Amino acid sequence: MVRITLLMCLCFLVACNQSEKKPKVKEETQKIETSSVTTNDDDWTILFDGSSLDNWRGYLSEDIYPEWTIKDDAMVFTPGKEGGRNIISKKMYTNFILSLEWKISEVGNSGIFWGVYESEKFSEAYMTGPEIQVLDNAKHPDSFVGNGIHKAGSLYDMIGYPEEDIYPAGEWNSCVIEVNHKINNANVTMNGKTTISFPLYGAEWEKMVANSKFKDWEGFGKFKTGHIGLQDHSDQVSFRDIKIKEI
Repeated sequence: MVRITLLMCLCFLVACNQSEKKPKVKEETQKIETSSVTTNDDDWTILFDGSSLDNWRGYLSEDIYPEWTIKDDAMVFTPGKEGGRNIISKKMYTNFILSLEWKISEVGNSGIFWGVYESEKFSEAYMTGPEIQVLDNAKHPDSFVGNGIHKAGSLYDMIGYPEEDIYPAGEWNSCVIEVNHKINNANVTMNGKTTISFPLYGAEWEKMVANSKFKDWEGFGKFKTGHIGLQDHSDQVSFRDIKIKEI
């Protein structure tokens, strides 16, 4: 009888001890997950959320060009009579991850720049800023020249991006560009698929430039710190959900 009583007491104590531990472990896990999400969200700066163009202005202009408007929560460029209506971020960046979505019109062409140095000496943003191509791969003539280095997602005229990872004209494509001069590396990923990588300076970069149309361009790719740019290439293009994280 004594043994039975002692055994019952021991089982009761073990059960109580386990019931006290379980909630504590669950609570600690929840705190870690919440902290992680909050930190990641705070790292991003919204450059366009569908409601305001306040973070952008025209290249070589204090104001946004009227060809850029907001329609259905997207930033839309509609070509007008004048060309060269590129826009740039008001702030300059050095090391960052840029995330956005783009949609090109049929037979359309545009681009995303970084490292744009604004000066009267350079009449266009593409004269200094390397470009990630935005294109209708199926119908735009640029898609069929340069052995793929002019297709959408490409580091324009230098490194091609797989055509099969790009959605067609009229559909949204997600684009993530990571530029890190601290480790001399940049990455581009389209639609969460293939990632292409390349250096930002040094012998390998200089070789790529020397083999491209930019070989004699004085300021091309020379500026580590510069504006983000979006291109007027005389075709309608839309951008949305633009955010940036400095690294």
